[in-house]
Amino acid sequence: MYLNGQMIFDDRHFQDHMVSEVPIQIYCGRDHSDIGFIEYYGKEFVKVNNIFYSRRQFTFVSRPGY
Repeated sequence: MYLNGQMIFDDRHFQDHMVSEVPIQIYCGRDHSDIGFIEYYGKEFVKVNNIFYSRRQFTFVSRPGY
């Protein structure tokens, strides 16, 4: 599985988190933007809490156990 704080970036990572319902934390630079479960992901965006986050603009971090 994934470690707390591990960056996720590959489609496989997003799929694992979505299927297993492991929460992720989202950052814009060093600023925390959101935390929640992946509802959808695609080549360009990840949907969390009904908001689409650009995979180019934001950093996604695994938060198992949150």
